Amino acid sequence: MDKKYFSQRPELKPIIYVYEIPDAENRKGLLKIGYTTRNAKGRIKEQLGTAGLNYNILLEQEAIRSDGSTFDDHEIHRYLRKKDFANPDGEWFACRVQDVKAAILAIKNRTENIQDRIFDFKMRPEQENAVKKTEQYFKNFKKENKNENPRFLWNAKMRFGKTFASYKLAKKMGFKKILVLTFKPAVENAWEEDLMLHKDFEGIEILNDKSADTSQRLSIAKNVKTKSNKEIESRINNKSVILASEHKHSH
Repeated sequence: MDKKYFSQRPELKPIIYVYEIPDAENRKGLLKIGYTTRNAKGRIKEQLGTAGLNYNILLEQEAIRSDGSTFDDHEIHRYLRKKDFANPDGEWFACRVQDVKAAILAIKNRTENIQDRIFDFKMRPEQENAVKKTEQYFKNFKKENKNENPRFLWNAKMRFGKTFASYKLAKKMGFKKILVLTFKPAVENAWEEDLMLHKDFEGIEILNDKSADTSQRLSIAKNVKTKSNKEIESRINNKSVILASEHKHSH
């Protein structure tokens, strides 16, 4: 690799760390965001000296970009100030760990990350395989059955990541609407979390019974009462996919 054009991965391990001091009255609701190339725990002990204060380390994350370049806590601080998070003292901020993760992701990817998305993980091999098989089945089915909609069941284990993989399938297939049927509030929350926190789904919107706007690009509707699957299918266009989530089987 030509060192002239590519940043070399540093020998030291730069770390962004976050901790709180729960028993300190003047630090209530505040997080300390620091940087070190050593052990975060050791660095924090140096900062606190012999005060004997209890502290909780909430985050330790590498400050290295994919090209090998590094960044430090000052860039995280600037990002958080730009987002209007209170910074009453030095490296202390009135924010959540999630906000720091979003800042790290934005700095690492050199993006603004407007919606504070904290995830950028890729599909695992088994998820890629499921998406690939489903995509191929859908395409082959439509060639032979132009007036019918295909169905494909993922009989997957728990923690497979069906929600995330379903979103990836929808993007790959170019679906404009997804209808999710469920009686579990937790399932609805999972669909919303995967959508709103992963950078791959920025610009896609959720619609449910609380939504006022029904013209968004990707919608999720819940508690749809119908008498048949045909009635459901008649409510959406041919570029839509129905994903049902029930306790008896996976979507």
